[in-house]
Amino acid sequence: MAATRYPSNDLRRQVGSPRSKGRENKDTLCRNILIYGNCRYEDQGCTFNHDQNKTSSPQADFTKKTFNVDSPAFTPSTLQPAAAKKSTLTSQAANAAPFTPRGVGTPNLQQATETSVFNPAAIREFTPQNYDIGNTNSNGATQENGLYNDPFTSMGSMGTGLPSAGQFNLYASDHNALASSGTQFYPQHGAFPTGPLQPPNYHLYQPFDTYRQELQPWQRATYDFFMPAKMREELQKKMFATQQVMPNSGLPQLERWHSLFPLDTNNRKNTSSFGFSSWVYKAQNSRTGRHYALRRLEGYRLTNEKAILTVMKEWKKIKNANVVTVHEAFTTREFGDSSLIFAYDYHPLTKTLQEHHLQPAHGNRYRAPSAIPENVLWGYICQITSALKAIHANKLAARCLEPSKIILSDNNRIRLSACSILDVVQFESNTKSIQELQQEDLVKFGKLILSLATCAPPAHLNNVSAALESLVVKYSANLKDAVAWLIAPPNPGESKSIENFISGIATHMTTFFDLALQDSDEKQYHLARELENGRAARNMMKLMTIVERGDLGGVQGWSETGDRYQLKLFRDYVFHRVEADGKPNLSMGHMLSCLSKLDAGIDEMVVLTSRDNETVFVLTYRELKQMFDRTFNELVKHSKTGAPGANN
Repeated sequence: MAATRYPSNDLRRQVGSPRSKGRENKDTLCRNILIYGNCRYEDQGCTFNHDQNKTSSPQADFTKKTFNVDSPAFTPSTLQPAAAKKSTLTSQAANAAPFTPRGVGTPNLQQATETSVFNPAAIREFTPQNYDIGNTNSNGATQENGLYNDPFTSMGSMGTGLPSAGQFNLYASDHNALASSGTQFYPQHGAFPTGPLQPPNYHLYQPFDTYRQELQPWQRATYDFFMPAKMREELQKKMFATQQVMPNSGLPQLERWHSLFPLDTNNRKNTSSFGFSSWVYKAQNSRTGRHYALRRLEGYRLTNEKAILTVMKEWKKIKNANVVTVHEAFTTREFGDSSLIFAYDYHPLTKTLQEHHLQPAHGNRYRAPSAIPENVLWGYICQITSALKAIHANKLAARCLEPSKIILSDNNRIRLSACSILDVVQFESNTKSIQELQQEDLVKFGKLILSLATCAPPAHLNNVSAALESLVVKYSANLKDAVAWLIAPPNPGESKSIENFISGIATHMTTFFDLALQDSDEKQYHLARELENGRAARNMMKLMTIVERGDLGGVQGWSETGDRYQLKLFRDYVFHRVEADGKPNLSMGHMLSCLSKLDAGIDEMVVLTSRDNETVFVLTYRELKQMFDRTFNELVKHSKTGAPGANN
């Protein structure tokens, strides 16, 4: 016989209605009458009242009658408003609003009793109205991406706390309360009830190309997504020139420098500038890995070590965009003689002003160089003025203002490339004060501009007055006056400085400053477009690490199962599309657009079809991004090198 679930003392048969534990009361209505409608023990000794029309005394029933947990459920037929009913409440009653009786002496006592009973189903669920949007975890948003948090996941739990989508602008910087329900995209004064909205994902912004925004991605040409071809070719040439080497060149390896490459275009020795033959090399520093330009003075013997220490300490303070920065100077015997070497910043593919302007065009010695436009000359004047101002302000002098020692890069950008050399070479023999050297800088400056304007080397300017008079034929009188002021000696009692010259050419300085800002804006515009392409390249590299991967973590065919299979279909959708006639679709705009949408995780739908057309997935880019992040995070867990570009 199976064991019973209950103790034997609980199986006792009860005869009749349960007896009250206090005293017998014939006025108490029998519970069998209430439950079954009749009592079969009425004639067998049941002491309770079996007449439903007989009312009981309220005072006797509610002031003296007690209940316990063993009593069955009992509902009295009539209640007074002051009667208190005991009930067992659920845990939700702790958060319920306090009950307030509608009134005392209500005629319908039964209805008043039912309304006062706690009903959990009738209570609205509590919805918080204020969110801490800065902390997504506190809002109940789950982080589905693992290492990479999706800021859009927290927006789903904010729907009840925000107005409808047509009443506010997600892209507005000021999200204030709306004056009326009909107002759209016009923020009003006053704080928004839910606090500031979460800003849109930064991947959603577009480049600066506003005049082609109305075109669809497949209508844009391929080159519209990248920097201009000319700029790209120039940068690639400069990178190639920086890494260029000359095997078996015969040049020595210095103590901290290697891979020397000659930069001089002629092999003729010239001692007119420094008193020593000079050569220029490109070299790479063994410690930093950076490339520098080394200018070597052949046959120089250093007699005072303070010359290098003193001069380099002062010249390292010069930080100007039109002065090539000098880093150090040292002596060496690796070239077979005693040489003095200066290390400067390296600017690839630059020419000197003499090579660019004062040499015959196209190597034809019978054809004179072409005249330089006046706006180009004013650009040179403004840049050299800026360099001299920085040098003179530090109690130094350039001393070497020659066309062969000023380098020219793209966009007519010039730099003084041989500063500090004469200060070291003539450290002991120099008898002139710094004021006299600065006055010589102004004269050399004027002769340099005069030489460029007349297309004659400075050594051939025998008659300066005649050369000045010839300027009025091709250039304005303002340019002639500026050059004449630089060359002429100062009047007695008059101070002649570079600051005085700046005040005279202020109009041209502002014009050049405006052109420099325009050039900076253009480069920033192209840089912004390359930033978009950089993000697409990182996403493409991450995608390629996932698809077509073999086993991983003991899972065979890892890339063929789960989220990886859908990412493979997305790869085919982006890169392997074909036209209706079977020809490949090579739309660069489609590829970049899909990768950008994947990076942003937008809600646009995409249809992914297997190559046999038997499997079709309809997904959003948001879902694909979540799969993409989860899968890549799984790779990161199995990798020793960590996530490449995780901080980008």
